Amino acid sequence: MRTGIGTSMSTELSKTFDPADIEQRWYAHWEENGLFRPERPDAEPFTIVNPPPNVTGSLHIGHALDNTLQDVVIRYERLRGKDALWVVGTDHAGIATQMVVERQMEARQDKRTNYSREDFVGKVWEWKEESGGTITRQLRRLGCSMDWSREQFTMDEHFSNAVLKTFVDLYNDGLIYRDKRLVNWDVKLKTAISDLEVETVDVKGGFWHFRYPLADGVTTSEGKDYLVVATTRPETMLADMAVAVHPDDERYKSVVGKDILQPITGRRFKVVADEHADPELGSGCVKITPGHDFNDFDVGKRAGFAPAEMLNMLDAEGNVCQTADGLVPDEFLGLHRFKRDGVDGARELVVARMKELGFLIPHITKDKEGNEVEHDAEPRTIATPFGDRGGVVIEPWLTDQWYVDAETLAKAPIEAVKDGTIEIVPKSWEKTFFNWMENIQPWCVSRQLWWGHRIPAWYDADGNPYVAMTEEEAQAKAGEGAALTRDDDVLDTWFSSALWPFATLGWPDKTDLLHKHYPNDLLISGFDILFFWDARMMMQGMHLTGKAPWPRLYLHGLVRAADGAKMSKSKGNVVDPLGLIDQYGADALRFFMSAMESQGRDIKMDERRVEGYRNFATKLWNATRFCQSNGIGASTSIAAPAATQAVNKWIIGEVVETKHALEQAMADLRFDAAANTIYHFVWDRFCDWYIELIKGNFDEETRAVAGWALDQILVMLHPFMPFITEELWSKQGDRPAYPLITAKWPDPQAEVDAGAKAEIDWLIALTSAVRTAKNELGIAPGAKLEAYCPAPSALGRKVVEENAAAIERLARLTPVRFEEAPGGAAMQVAAGDDAFIVPLEGVIDIEAEKARLSKAMEASTKEAKSLDGRLNNANFVERAKPEAVEKARADFAHHTAEIERLKAALARLG
Repeated sequence: MRTGIGTSMSTELSKTFDPADIEQRWYAHWEENGLFRPERPDAEPFTIVNPPPNVTGSLHIGHALDNTLQDVVIRYERLRGKDALWVVGTDHAGIATQMVVERQMEARQDKRTNYSREDFVGKVWEWKEESGGTITRQLRRLGCSMDWSREQFTMDEHFSNAVLKTFVDLYNDGLIYRDKRLVNWDVKLKTAISDLEVETVDVKGGFWHFRYPLADGVTTSEGKDYLVVATTRPETMLADMAVAVHPDDERYKSVVGKDILQPITGRRFKVVADEHADPELGSGCVKITPGHDFNDFDVGKRAGFAPAEMLNMLDAEGNVCQTADGLVPDEFLGLHRFKRDGVDGARELVVARMKELGFLIPHITKDKEGNEVEHDAEPRTIATPFGDRGGVVIEPWLTDQWYVDAETLAKAPIEAVKDGTIEIVPKSWEKTFFNWMENIQPWCVSRQLWWGHRIPAWYDADGNPYVAMTEEEAQAKAGEGAALTRDDDVLDTWFSSALWPFATLGWPDKTDLLHKHYPNDLLISGFDILFFWDARMMMQGMHLTGKAPWPRLYLHGLVRAADGAKMSKSKGNVVDPLGLIDQYGADALRFFMSAMESQGRDIKMDERRVEGYRNFATKLWNATRFCQSNGIGASTSIAAPAATQAVNKWIIGEVVETKHALEQAMADLRFDAAANTIYHFVWDRFCDWYIELIKGNFDEETRAVAGWALDQILVMLHPFMPFITEELWSKQGDRPAYPLITAKWPDPQAEVDAGAKAEIDWLIALTSAVRTAKNELGIAPGAKLEAYCPAPSALGRKVVEENAAAIERLARLTPVRFEEAPGGAAMQVAAGDDAFIVPLEGVIDIEAEKARLSKAMEASTKEAKSLDGRLNNANFVERAKPEAVEKARADFAHHTAEIERLKAALARLG
C-alpha cells in the first residue's frame, strides 16, 4: 500500500478540458508548497542549471524548447526520487540592460551622461526591481519547475565576489592580460562586443579598383610602375601600411620589399609577401590596413608591425581622426566613415580624391546600344557585420582591452571531451568543438559600459595596472604614495555566466550545496552558444575547481519556421510561445517540443501538431472521465494488482514495456523517442484498445488494474504534460499529501505475460485488419459480417472462443466459423498466422466496387508517374522553391502508398 495516499475516491471531472483553468492554479500550488525541490537530504542529487536568460528578455520559441527539455529531465529525475535541483536565474546582460534604461531616459529627454556612474547604476537597479522579472514569470507559464527559492542574478553580491575573485586569480596565474588588438567595435554603443552580438547582413555595396604608384622608379616584371588594389572599404586607405602579394606570384616577385606610395596620404610603405593575397582574385594585390581589418591585422603582425605601431584612423564614434604619423589630410578629419544624413563621409571623399588624382580605375559596362559606360565601382553584394543591438556596421578597431588566455584554458576541456570525461550529445558536434577549441583566439573580456562587473584593476600615473579584490589591496601593491585610478570598463557577461554551474552553489566558499551538487549532472543548451557559454564553463570550471562542470552536454537545434527558414522579426515569421500557450495550453506546446526534438536536427514549427497534442490531452481527459463513470479511481499500490484475465495481464505488460522503453530513451537523451513512447501507449494501447476491450466488464479486478494503469500513465506522462496529469491525478483520488509532482516513478513489480500479450495482440490485429478492409471497400464500419477460418491456429481458436463478444463488438464479425467458406466474392483478412475469409455477396456491388477501385488506382498511378518525372528532373529539384520540391515528394509518397492500398483492396475482391 502507498503511505499517505488516502482513499481511492475521485472527484468528478468537468466535461471539457480547459488548460487555462488548471495551469495557473497548479503552478501556484507547486511553488507555494516548495514542491520543485522537496526536502530530500539523503537522496541522490541530480543537478542542472538553466542558461540564464537576459534580465531584459521575454520568452521566445527557443527559450520554450530549451526550458521544456530541461523541465522534462528534472521532473523525470524528481519522480525517480532524486534530490533534483534546477538552478534558475537571470543574466545582468550588460549592453541590453544599459540600452533599455538609456532608451527610457531618451524618452524623457534625459541621458546617461547627466548622471554620475554610481547614480546611473542605481537607476538600472531600480529598473531591474520594477521590470526585470518578465521572463521568469513567463517561464512559470511554461511549467518550469525551477528552485525559485534560490533564484540567482549575476550581479548578486555573492556572485559578483566570485566574478572578481576569478578575474584576480586568472590574472595572478598569468591567464588574464591587457593587450592592444582588434575588436568588434560598435560605434553607436561605443563598446567592444562579442562575435555572438554580431549579425552578418548582405548589403549592396561596391568594389573599387585603385592604382598605387611604386616608389623610386621601380616597375613590375610587366613594366608597370604601379600596383592595382581593390577594396570594398576605400575609406580605410587613410590607414594603409602595406600592400601584400602572394610569395609565389611571379608577376610581383621583383617588387617584394620595395616601397609603394598611398596617393592621398603620401604614406610610403612596403610591398610584402604573404599567402593572404590570392593570385587568382583580382590583381592579386591586397592593400593592408592592420588597424581596421582582422585579416590585415594578422598580415601586419607577420610583416613585423607590433600592434602598438598599427595606425588607427577612426575614433570611438566612427569619425576620422589623425593617425600617429600625422599624414591624414585635414579635410578628412572629423568626417564620419560613411555618408549619413545626406552628408558625404570619408568613403565618398576618398573615392572623389583618388578619381581627381587619376588613381581610380573605372568599372566599365555597356548600355543597351553597346556604348561603354564608366562607373566608379563594380556593384557587389557584401556580407557586412552589424551590431545586433546598436544596429550599425561593426568597425574592427584597435584598442587596449583585457584578454583571457583561452588557448591555455582550452587544453583541459579538449582532453576531457577526448577521454570521455565530458560526453557531447549528439556526438556529431565534437568535430566542431575540437576545430574551434584547437584554434581558439584570445578572449576579449572588457566592455566599455557602466552596467556590469567593474574590472578590479587600478592604474598608477604611468598606466601600470594593479589587479586586486579591493582598492585597498591594489594600493598596498602600488605603494602608499601612488595615486590610483580604477579601470572604467566592465566585464563581458559571458565571463560571469561561465561561472554559473558552481558560483550559483556558493563557490568560492566550500558550501554543502556546492559539495553535493557540483559537478552538475547535465547541461542542455542550444548549439549556437556552444563556444560562447558551454565551452567557457568547461574552461573556467576545470581551471577553478579542477572538475568538469558536468559529464554530459546536450545540444539541441533551432526552432525554425514551418518552411524551414530561420525565424526573424524582419521576415515576420517569429512565433510567440505565449500565444500558443494561450490557444492550446502549455502541455500541448511542451509535448510538441519534446516529440519533435530529434538529436542533430532543427525543429520545424507546425501549429497543427501543437493542436494535435492538445487533442491528445483531451483524449486522455475523456478517457479518465470514462474511467470515473465506471467506478475506476486511483490505485492504492505501486505494484501492479493481481490479474487473471488476459486483457488485464496484457495492459500490465504494456506498462512494463512502456516504462522500460521510456527509461532507455531518457538515458539516451532521445526526447522524441520518450515522448512518442508514452504518446502511443496512451492513445493506441490504453485509450483505443484497453478501454474498448474492457467495456461491459467492469469487475473488481478490471477496475483495480485500469485505475493502476491510468495512474502509471499520469506518472510517466507528467514530465511532458505536468498540468493535465496533476489535475487528473488529484481528481482520481483523495491524496493531497501525495501530489503527482513528487509521486514515485512506476515500479510494476511484474513481468510481461507472453501468453496474454499474444492473445490480445492477435485480437487487435484481427480487429484492425477488418476495419482497414471495410474502409478500403467502402463497407459501413458498423456492418456485421460472417467470417470463416478453415484451419485456425491454437492461439486463434482460443481467442475466438474466449472473446466472441469482444470480436462481435470490436471487429463486428459474427459468427466466426472454423470451417471452409462458401464460394463467391469475399475479402481476406489476417491475424497472426490465421487467415479469415469474409463473404461479400449481398454486402456490396462487387463489380461496381472493382470499377471504383480500378479507376482510383489509375488516377493515382498517372499522378505518381507525373510526380516521379518532375522529381527526377534536375532543373526542377535545383531551381524550384524548396517547399514546392518538398510538396512534390510528399504527394509522390501519398500516391505510391495509395496505389499499394488499392491493389490490396482489389486483391481482396478476387
